[in-house]
Amino acid sequence: MSSVIVPSQPIGALSDAWRKVVGTGEFVLGLRRDYLDSLAVVQAEIGFGHLRGHGIFHDWMGLVRQYDAAGHVGTRYVWTYLDQIVDAYLEVGIKPFLELGFMPQALASGDETVFWWRGNITPPRDYAEWGALVRATLRHLIDRYGLAEVRTWPIEVWNEPSLKEFWQGASKSEYFRLYDQTAFAVKDVDADLRVGGPATSPESDDWYLPFAEHVAASGAPVDFFSFHAYATGPAQHVPFGVYQTLRHPSTLLEQFARPRTLLTGTALERLPMHVTEFNTSYRPDNPVHDTAYNAAYLAPTLVGGGDLVDSFAYWTFSDMFEEQGVPASIFHGGFGLLTHRQIKKPTFHLYAFMAAMGPDILARGHDHLVTRDHNGRVAILAWQPVGGTDDPAEPDHHHLSLSVPVAHPDGTVPATAYAHRSRVNDESGNAFTAWQHMGRPATPTSRQLDDLHAAAEPTITHQSLPLDPTTGRAEITLTLARHEITLLQLTPVHDETPPWLDDARILGR
Repeated sequence: MSSVIVPSQPIGALSDAWRKVVGTGEFVLGLRRDYLDSLAVVQAEIGFGHLRGHGIFHDWMGLVRQYDAAGHVGTRYVWTYLDQIVDAYLEVGIKPFLELGFMPQALASGDETVFWWRGNITPPRDYAEWGALVRATLRHLIDRYGLAEVRTWPIEVWNEPSLKEFWQGASKSEYFRLYDQTAFAVKDVDADLRVGGPATSPESDDWYLPFAEHVAASGAPVDFFSFHAYATGPAQHVPFGVYQTLRHPSTLLEQFARPRTLLTGTALERLPMHVTEFNTSYRPDNPVHDTAYNAAYLAPTLVGGGDLVDSFAYWTFSDMFEEQGVPASIFHGGFGLLTHRQIKKPTFHLYAFMAAMGPDILARGHDHLVTRDHNGRVAILAWQPVGGTDDPAEPDHHHLSLSVPVAHPDGTVPATAYAHRSRVNDESGNAFTAWQHMGRPATPTSRQLDDLHAAAEPTITHQSLPLDPTTGRAEITLTLARHEITLLQLTPVHDETPPWLDDARILGR
């Protein structure tokens, strides 16, 4: 096996597109303790920039209150829940990515809904009322949080109008009308607020050019283009879950690249591109989300996605998610990086490992990323390549050899590097496997929860690694177990051991 010779000088800068945005369930979940506890964990260990979820105008948020009493008829906007949720976001250092939808019942033209929580998918019966709601909401947010702050919150018009399940009839013409009215309302409030769409479902090729042609004709403002990407096939239903085929991981990056290619020659070609949802499966009850396989599968996307788009939002940060109803079990195939009760899944660790990478890229390959920070610490993220349903025979082990330069920030070569390795695979750092061994308890006891939290932490090893005194290189061979992701951090050692110490004498011998 040949060794990858890692260059001493950076070959590029690591994009932060992978953590600019993360997804969440319906907006009102931000009032719940478990949700907020999970958000605090992901912000402390990963640190996302923005949070996008559905249903800011859903009736559970209580924003639109119409009244007819004592001769007084009108509409009152109630900000009680909105303020509590946005306050909670900002307290942990994350900003809203405002998706405007679904339709408040008081403004809706019909009764069609989606999800267990019944988001109304019909157009407004009166676009003037819809525009008034949009303007009032943004003006309130500006009054409360300041114009400079709200200008940093992207504003997206609706969710997946290309699917009839999310927009009545999946009507292009009606969505284009909604987009125009919404975008103009946003700019009425402030010209520097950023608005975009069309937030289409995966591979909605027949929407991209028509949307570009429409806004070119209507003059509606578009500050960014948004769309979604998933890699699974049709659902094979079982009680409280589904199974699905998985395409090759490269299909996600292909989906990331496709809209810009199709928009070549249009005014939207050079706009910021935001993938406002992506994952392996588009279902919130597919057990692949709970596995180490999911993390290994998505590693190339996190490493390479920033080459193609400005942000890509993992869907979602938490299993607090109710589109198919209240989850029936602690592990249920939910989208989340965390289960309820903040049990970390392997894909959580993929994100945490990415958060530990340095800003300078030294090397990149089909199974690794090598970076360095300003203190000389070299971080190696490695993974076992996987190929989806049609390539099921991953070996029990994957080997990677690297020749890695390590030096102090001033360029001097230390004698050794401190090597700290974190491992997650089918057995290590894998609470899902532990839960299977437990007999899959739907609602674990306190002791079982403690065991699951412990099992969810990566396996840690550490050693002193000798360096070539001339080149300062460490010769490393990594052996990865099945479906493993691993983080190896090499820190140049400044040895402060006093000369009189002799660890061999600790027992007095």
